[in-house]
Amino acid sequence: MCGIIGIVAKTPVNQALYDGLTMLQHRGQDAAGIITCDQDRMYMRKDNGLVRDVFRTRHMLRLKGNIGIGHVRYPTAGCFTSAEAQPFYVNSPFGIALAHNGNLTNAEKLKRELFVQDRRHINTDSDSEILLNVLAHELDTTSQLQLHAEDAFKAVAAVHKRCRGAYAVVTLIAGRGILAFRDPHGIRPLAIGVRDSGNGKEHAVASESVALGVLGYELLRDVAPGEAVFIDMDGELHAQQCAENPELTPCIFEHVYFARPDSMIDGISVYKARMRMGDYLAAKIKRLKPDHDIDVVLPIPDTSRTAALQLSYALGVNYSEGFIKNRYIGRTFIMPGQTQRKKSVRQKLNPIELEFRGKNVLLVDDSIVRGTTSKQIIQMARDSGAKKVYFASAAPPVRYPNVYGIDMPAAHELIGHGRNEDEIAAVIGADWLIYQDLADLVKAVRKKAKGIKRFDTAVFNGEYVTGDVEQTYLERIEAQRNDDVRIADKEDNEVMEIHNSV
Repeated sequence: MCGIIGIVAKTPVNQALYDGLTMLQHRGQDAAGIITCDQDRMYMRKDNGLVRDVFRTRHMLRLKGNIGIGHVRYPTAGCFTSAEAQPFYVNSPFGIALAHNGNLTNAEKLKRELFVQDRRHINTDSDSEILLNVLAHELDTTSQLQLHAEDAFKAVAAVHKRCRGAYAVVTLIAGRGILAFRDPHGIRPLAIGVRDSGNGKEHAVASESVALGVLGYELLRDVAPGEAVFIDMDGELHAQQCAENPELTPCIFEHVYFARPDSMIDGISVYKARMRMGDYLAAKIKRLKPDHDIDVVLPIPDTSRTAALQLSYALGVNYSEGFIKNRYIGRTFIMPGQTQRKKSVRQKLNPIELEFRGKNVLLVDDSIVRGTTSKQIIQMARDSGAKKVYFASAAPPVRYPNVYGIDMPAAHELIGHGRNEDEIAAVIGADWLIYQDLADLVKAVRKKAKGIKRFDTAVFNGEYVTGDVEQTYLERIEAQRNDDVRIADKEDNEVMEIHNSV
């Protein structure tokens, strides 16, 4: 999972891109990057680390121009050095930089095609660089020096025909504008914002609406699945459907965990969806254990708070905060490596013993993926004096790998794979484990949605919406994924100046 943003404005965009990326930091903590364009020059700064650490004053001063894109990275598989930080850049045609959220499922096939047919060299293991070169090749078919919106849309249509998987993309085309598009299934989110600068309209695109709002942009709408939008240098927005058979099947895990609760995704309030998750989970508890002996409901900060509070209301049980979170420790789920994740759980959460001592506690989390966090938290509760420790997940058991950009590529890492609920409870040490039913999760998220017939729920039921995921592919990405190779590259990359003179 990654966060992307692009802005075409009337004034310099460096600070706005920085501020937007900080609002998307929850989507990726591994690396960050910004590229801007000023006349015929492009300026890029990217490196491993959080947004606040990658960009210093000296970098910001050199990121000139009224147009630019940004990216925060969350690694999935392969190598994890700063060489794979985004945006990626190619000089032909025009000069193109790309930031990508998602994962291509036919990356290996495309890589061979690019070398054999298109005569293009791929320098990293990132599928985002592959996607950039596919787009660049298709844009290269235009014979005009000036790029028109129709040319860009034609190129995106060709990209849709060649690429498979999940991709929300924002590209900066030097001296021409910003081109953004979403895969034909709309698996990853992408929103458009607009504001009046006093000198005309300014437009921005971002992974989540919250990044637009903080910059003063009004949420215009979401980019439709298969749609491309082109914002030219004058700030005019052009849009066109570029896929033959688009179908909106967004990833439901965005609402479970990744997105901020104050975001709107495809017309759905993440906050309201999580409230409904709590209602449905409470109804299941009442159905299975009407005479439950739960004394207090305690959330696992932060993502589960909304569902846990609503669950406590529905059960008529006291709600309390049992853990204090260290704000300086990142999200353990998206940390690169199991060893680091285990260490960070204890550093991140500290129990308030009075809330546990002598009580039967119900701990609520958004989901259980590897079980690393859940097992340690349950032990913390017991060490703090809890009589019984029950555990509730606002999502169903995660049993299958994710191939669309979430770090769940290896089935053997998933605690729900090959285990029933009693076996999972035994592994994490819970006295009772309650999972959300998949049908209830879908109802909780879809209640206010328009135009969504189904969601991507592959991690729960193994049904991949793109229809091209076979066992051989799953085995390959599992072999590629290795925590031991997630070594951060500590080199200091200063701002790169790209001169594209005509």
